[in-house]
Amino acid sequence: MVVTGTICRAVRSSVMQSAMSSTSVTPDMMRFRSSVLNSTAAKLNRYGGRHSVTVLPGDGIGPEMLEHVAKIFTFAQVPVDFERVDLTSKPESADDLNQAITAIKRNGVALKGNIETKFDDPQFISRNVELRRQLDLYANVLHCCTIPSVPSRHSNIDMIIIRENTEGEYSGLEHETTPGIVESLKIVTRTKIERISRFAFQYAKKYDRKKVTAVHKANIQKLGDGLFLKVCKEIAENEYPEIKFDAMIVDNASMQLVARPQQFDIMLMPNLYGNIISNIACGLVGGPGLVSGMNIGNEYAVFETGTRNTGTSLAGKDAANPTAFIRASADMLRYLGLDHHANLISDSLYRTLVEKRLHTPDIGGTAKTSEVVKSVLEFIEQEMEEHKWRAK
Repeated sequence: MVVTGTICRAVRSSVMQSAMSSTSVTPDMMRFRSSVLNSTAAKLNRYGGRHSVTVLPGDGIGPEMLEHVAKIFTFAQVPVDFERVDLTSKPESADDLNQAITAIKRNGVALKGNIETKFDDPQFISRNVELRRQLDLYANVLHCCTIPSVPSRHSNIDMIIIRENTEGEYSGLEHETTPGIVESLKIVTRTKIERISRFAFQYAKKYDRKKVTAVHKANIQKLGDGLFLKVCKEIAENEYPEIKFDAMIVDNASMQLVARPQQFDIMLMPNLYGNIISNIACGLVGGPGLVSGMNIGNEYAVFETGTRNTGTSLAGKDAANPTAFIRASADMLRYLGLDHHANLISDSLYRTLVEKRLHTPDIGGTAKTSEVVKSVLEFIEQEMEEHKWRAK
């Protein structure tokens, strides 16, 4: 069931009288702000200067995390109204999938909690995969960077993972030919490989990234991954010669990522490898509670946490790390062109983690979810007071 209206009806759209002082923004704080391609080609729903955004709370900790985001948006006077669709993994929620897709097509953008995919029911259709497929959200983007105060195995990690999001092993085309024998189809197309390759190189060009590394298994999957590697090379050589390009077999890439992650700038890969590599990278910078994820198409975008973990065991305990969800919301604001609000929220979160060292148990602290959110609100209030935000 779709519940229209607003969860976070803020006071009117606001602007800063003066921008944040450049002296207060450190390089690490700038790195913490994710780079999000803008929405110039998207069909966004705006009314009276406000943006309408579809919200899918999902399973596990999703509903409570998005309530925290709504509170932050209201406090920061973000000109966004939420249209909520209660899409979950429950069987009775299956009909809500079409309603969710309709709402996202109407609004152009969504903020999403994680929806569990059941692996013990062959007939279960993954809500996550269907959203990406039907909305043609072909690029999954994660920005994985170390945070100074958060314990991690390596320092100075700053990489972008770009994953093809709509084909490959996620075709869903598999069947049991006879008992005990299963065929599963991996489908790749030149058209979609070209599209994701150009996306990666355009991203590199816009955000001054120096190198794109294609990750593959063409030594074994000579046709499928061979095509991926061939097309990536063609795009690199013929269209983006100014950007360094190399390639790495996925098993070696996994080892290199754990041993020396600083060598990577942008990693470009097919669907399944992207799922695995993304989780490794999130673990390297501190865990799944820290990294946001973007699903981008030509017309629509969905923002969520990077690892798509529902966190069911933490639901209702006030113990989950809200960082990934808050960063996803800031990514969405940047996509909408609301950079001032995105920076305000992102920088307040950064100061909570780094200056106050307020950490939840997953990253070695004792703070509650609500305490982290309260600190973010306090930093927002401080920044708004210092720079005299005013309602228009």
